[in-house]
Amino acid sequence: MRVVVPFGAERPKTRLSPVLDADERRAFARAMVRDVLDALASTGHDPTVVATAPVDCDAPVEVDERPLTEAVNDRLPGGAGDDAAADAGAAAEDDRPDPVAVVMADLALATPAALERLFAPDADVVLAPGRGGGTNALVVRHPGFRVDYHGASIRDHRAIARDVGASTATVDSFRLATDVDEPGDLVEVLLHADGRAAAWLREAGFAVTATDGRVEATR
Repeated sequence: MRVVVPFGAERPKTRLSPVLDADERRAFARAMVRDVLDALASTGHDPTVVATAPVDCDAPVEVDERPLTEAVNDRLPGGAGDDAAADAGAAAEDDRPDPVAVVMADLALATPAALERLFAPDADVVLAPGRGGGTNALVVRHPGFRVDYHGASIRDHRAIARDVGASTATVDSFRLATDVDEPGDLVEVLLHADGRAAAWLREAGFAVTATDGRVEATR
């Protein structure tokens, strides 16, 4: 199984600008992608980072400046960048191309156990929904399936799978559903992660604060 980790390296995590400046966002984003790579390595997979600019990390990096949807689609079975893929219209069950997993770079809570749950089903398309309608990770075995990350992508991906006759499985995982995009997401990293991203936040002065029965990350 090939594992791809898309990473927006140039201006990452702009929605965190109320609490982190540009340099801090870049450093925090790199801490998260390294956590994801560590978790993937612990599952026995060798991921490739597909980044919009060169990035220093413990994995091969392919620089691709295109939007996320186009960059991912070329790397799926049957895509333009998959030289070994079978013809999309002639794939039998035993002739399915090698699967490709796509795991987002901001899943700071991801663990090897959560990722193993993603890799375990034998469906043509395995989906890990994100909060708010996104798709945080998936595994693709069907050469006719293509991603579309605009809008409510999890709904669109289910429809695309139906249209191409691909079987699907859904992984219901808190850890894979929690991507870190907005200030309110930082508390989840502090509460539930113990990797580089959580350490970076603590070193930057963030802590968990309880207010009116709720908790938030404050600095």
